[in-house]
Amino acid sequence: MALKRWNEVRTAAVIGSGVMGAAIAAHLANAGIRCLLLDVVPNSITVEEEIKGLALTDKAVRNRLATQGIARLKKTNPSPLYMEAFADRIAAGNTEDDMPRLRGVDWIIEAVTERLDIKRVVWDEIEAHWTPGTLVSSNTSGISLTAIAEGRGQAFKESFVGTHFFNPPRYMHLVEVIPTADSAHDTVEQAREWCERRLGKGVVIAKDTPNFIGNRIGTYSLVTTLQEMERAGLTIEEVDAITGPAMGRPKSATFRTLDLVGLDTFMHVVGNLTEHAPTESERQLFKLPSWYHKLVEQGHIGEKAGQGFYKKEGKGRITALRFDTMQYADRQYVQAPSLEAAKRAKGTGNKLKALLNTKDKYGTFAWDTTKQMLVYSASLVGVIADDIQNIDHAIRWGFNWQLGPFEMWDAIGVRESTARMQAEGVDVPAWVLEWLAAGHETFYMKLPSKGKAYAHLGGYRNVETAPQHISLRELKDAGATIASNAGASLIDLGDGVACLEFHSPNNAIGGDILSMIQRSVELVEQQYSGLVVANEGKHFCVGANIMQLLAEAQAEEWEEIDDIIKHFQQSMLRLKRLQKPVVAAPHQMTLGGGVEACLPADVILFSAETYFGLVETGVGLIPAGGGCKELLQQLSARFPHAEDDLTPHVLRIFETIAMAKVSTSGFDTERLGYRRPKDEVLIDSKRRFYEAKQIVLAMDASGFSSEHSPVIRVAGREAKAAMKLAIQGMREGGYISEHDALIANKLAHILSGGDVPSGALVSEQYVLDLEREAFLSLCGEQKTQQRMEHMLRTGKPLRN
Repeated sequence: MALKRWNEVRTAAVIGSGVMGAAIAAHLANAGIRCLLLDVVPNSITVEEEIKGLALTDKAVRNRLATQGIARLKKTNPSPLYMEAFADRIAAGNTEDDMPRLRGVDWIIEAVTERLDIKRVVWDEIEAHWTPGTLVSSNTSGISLTAIAEGRGQAFKESFVGTHFFNPPRYMHLVEVIPTADSAHDTVEQAREWCERRLGKGVVIAKDTPNFIGNRIGTYSLVTTLQEMERAGLTIEEVDAITGPAMGRPKSATFRTLDLVGLDTFMHVVGNLTEHAPTESERQLFKLPSWYHKLVEQGHIGEKAGQGFYKKEGKGRITALRFDTMQYADRQYVQAPSLEAAKRAKGTGNKLKALLNTKDKYGTFAWDTTKQMLVYSASLVGVIADDIQNIDHAIRWGFNWQLGPFEMWDAIGVRESTARMQAEGVDVPAWVLEWLAAGHETFYMKLPSKGKAYAHLGGYRNVETAPQHISLRELKDAGATIASNAGASLIDLGDGVACLEFHSPNNAIGGDILSMIQRSVELVEQQYSGLVVANEGKHFCVGANIMQLLAEAQAEEWEEIDDIIKHFQQSMLRLKRLQKPVVAAPHQMTLGGGVEACLPADVILFSAETYFGLVETGVGLIPAGGGCKELLQQLSARFPHAEDDLTPHVLRIFETIAMAKVSTSGFDTERLGYRRPKDEVLIDSKRRFYEAKQIVLAMDASGFSSEHSPVIRVAGREAKAAMKLAIQGMREGGYISEHDALIANKLAHILSGGDVPSGALVSEQYVLDLEREAFLSLCGEQKTQQRMEHMLRTGKPLRN
């Protein structure tokens, strides 16, 4: 039977509707796959079902567990779904009535409880209704896939692999694909392709060993941290201060992460390793402290229980556990020379090196835990994965570390750190010593041409990168930069397409980026077929440079602010009027000015994880870089006739901007009115440069012509009155402050088109002038300046 390609996957079934099974079904639905979610039939009815007159034989009762799993998806925060409506792609069923429906699906995923005996019973049922050639996989965090498949037919075994989704499946990039000795090569490649292309995941191929790659090393690192904390006498807050961003790891660090995961869940993962580790000496490595067991016994298992390592005491007060007394105390603020050294250093590798090389107790603790993790990872090369690249990817994608173990080792210096380990009596794996003896200094090497290579079997192996995974960094290293300044660069993507990349701090838009936008327009107009606006930052763009605006406002440099706004507006107009196709490809946070940099594009290619919104009211301002104008222009194009009633549509735009609404995904931009019919959403964000480039080339090949009307039909005084009435009601009801009302009234003035009749025609510049006038006046308000200052200091909006 011919293998289905990623874009031919139409249907799937997930067996098990618990937290993980339902979330996997949700992400399949996110990808447009119709999903059947099955669970066991309940053996009793609930009070609610009894009141409704239902019996155990009724379908609603028999499907209850799966139905509840789907309902839970709509209430979970953060949402497992890109849009709540995507839950309609999931159908509830049960394992007694609906197993025959497995014959018609493309992919069957088992996600029942982590017990081998239960999984085997379920797989008996699955195999009985399986169609040969259908991909079958088990979602398990560490149970042997060979053991799960034991007793199955050979054809079934050849179509079977493990697919370990990291939790939560929508947000965690990693999926471990685990073949058994019987898994066909085509099956493994099909699972890889489906997870990468259809679900947008990063896939590593793991060996069928206890806890596979991510949880094997991640669990070891966490247990080692607990053991070393006890030995060093550090507090929970001290360890979290060390093991967070200072080491290139998430802000949740160690103990906040464990609270989120659940102490009981983590203990289960550790227990699986303790039970199945190949040697007694390795089993001893995973001994959790006695106080950890005591916490679990007391039910203090983390956030789901209201307390774990941290506890919310009410009114925003959070306390931390003192493991020696098992009591909670106010959190401590942690400072130290090593942490300050890490904070000052630029780049993850330099931060880590600065921390490990500072000889205070925190630097020493970081070194002691890091060296053990590095050596343990090296000892497992060839055991849990064939190469170091799969191990690094698993740790980066599965735990959101900035660097994997071997990338970390490179960053701190392989030769120097290995010598330090040996001086301290650490047993470094022989292959690492042989690697150094052969004259190598790093595990990864940049190639003279594009790309890099990694250490493998005594030599270097080239890192294979799909041509669709374009790296701007590699292109720049290869000399593809066309023009550049401190805030942005124009890069040649090949085939006559250029890419405008922001690279200022947080990609905030300032004068450098605006100047490069204008320069890029000139160059593309003369020499290129089109332009992509995209970057490789953590976020696409967090907005305009508020710090600069606040400084100018406090100095009362109103002409300077006026010039800044004009520069912003004219840069966006020039981008819009470029007579070559422009595709913006935003990702992650795309806020305020970042939105205004996308709206002029002919097409916006949203990454699925794009959080998109005009949020200026949160800092006491209104969008003034053309954001209001663009939305009004789109509305005018949709309703071009004088008799069209624009008021309800303007009210919707007003609500979206006034309440600083942000999309929960790239798909959700449609709900907020930001996504236009021609715009697209891409789940596999690694391909965003490539796909944006293909859209540019297709538009150019079809004879692109920039078409937009400089005339805008506005809703006028009638819409303004409706907005002002709504503002007054909100103010009188105590829902908004006086300053909120001031901002909202200025926004209403812009969105109505000012004091003009309903249906009046105005120019683009007229609306831009309204934006600029309102923005300038708000900059002069003390409460707006307080909001900007508070946002810069805390990262949170101030409601004053």
